[in-house]
Amino acid sequence: LLLGSTIGGTRAALTYYSETYASRVQMFNIGVSLLENDNKISWRDYSSDSDGTWNEMTGKLLADMLGEGESVQLGKTYPEVLTVENSGTIDEYVRVSIYKYWLNPQNEKVQDLSPELIGLNLVNLGDDWMMDEKASTRERTVLYYKNVLPVGAVTPPFSDTLTLDPAIGTRVRQEKTTDGKYTTVKTIFEYDGYSFQIEVEVDAVQTHNAADAILSAWGCKVEVDENGSLSLQ
Repeated sequence: LLLGSTIGGTRAALTYYSETYASRVQMFNIGVSLLENDNKISWRDYSSDSDGTWNEMTGKLLADMLGEGESVQLGKTYPEVLTVENSGTIDEYVRVSIYKYWLNPQNEKVQDLSPELIGLNLVNLGDDWMMDEKASTRERTVLYYKNVLPVGAVTPPFSDTLTLDPAIGTRVRQEKTTDGKYTTVKTIFEYDGYSFQIEVEVDAVQTHNAADAILSAWGCKVEVDENGSLSLQ
């Protein structure tokens, strides 16, 4: 979905696009879904037909962020409540990986524009979700739901809003051209024609032999207490 956003009098094309999906499920009858603002947008569930197939659908985040004719506003806070549902038939542990980055007008990933300007506000860290600092990078944030997610249950949100930093509108450079006795100064916004990207990947493992299953599937060492709660080693 392409959007036009007026920044300082110059037309800047901002894009949001997100493929959201569930993957790396480790056991039959396991299933997981991603919910955005209480709407299920992506899921991957093992088929009840027991034929080794998956019932899955990949949706797009932020598709309903704007009203008809509305443009993205820098600094405006948009609702972006993201949760995970256990849509399978066995209890499970859940991991979420969030990716934020920029693409240039040629749809190529760029490294010199800051993912921090894409302000997905994370919530419930510590109480319900924990961040894996070792696995996280500037562009990727890895979260684990600390508790067992029962069949049919939905996690507390791990994000609640999205805001594009107003600093985007201040990233400018000037180019001067001289034609005879006249000098023209052109202001160019660094982010003109660039698109911001948010992707969320959700995956799950079974609760049986949880520590070994998590290490095998996610490469993460955890401890599981008597209540089934996880902690990172």
